[in-house]
Amino acid sequence: MHRDQRRHRPFRILLVEDDPADAALAKRAIREGRILCDVRHVQDGEEALAYLRREPPRFADVPRPDLILLDLNMPRLDGRGVLKAVKQDEALRRIPVVVLTTSDADCDVEAIYRLGANSFVTKPMDLQDFFNVVAGLESYWFNIVKLPR
Repeated sequence: MHRDQRRHRPFRILLVEDDPADAALAKRAIREGRILCDVRHVQDGEEALAYLRREPPRFADVPRPDLILLDLNMPRLDGRGVLKAVKQDEALRRIPVVVLTTSDADCDVEAIYRLGANSFVTKPMDLQDFFNVVAGLESYWFNIVKLPR
């Protein structure tokens, strides 16, 4: 979809986050942002892959996201597993993946980029800082960067 055509619909974000409080905060920050976004939330990596692969019955008709916000540490299948699966899948690999996590360990940063992440962002602990980070992500990914069709 061409950038101008995409403006006629909300940008689609898949939020993969197991912590209900962090998910609510991220959705609120996105909702209060300047860019119209349709945020879909799943709670772990297995649900994320089912969503992305549009597995029936629950996810058969879901829209393909323009961006994935991915938590790193989750039960069942963690963010590393999701990222690896997404970047190895021809149909999914072009979707930008932003890892949004509490980790700031150098080994996590290196591993995530080796797996093909587009960005690694450490979640700020301060509420206003968190809102600023999400606003920056929105602006960068939906105003500055040209996304694939």
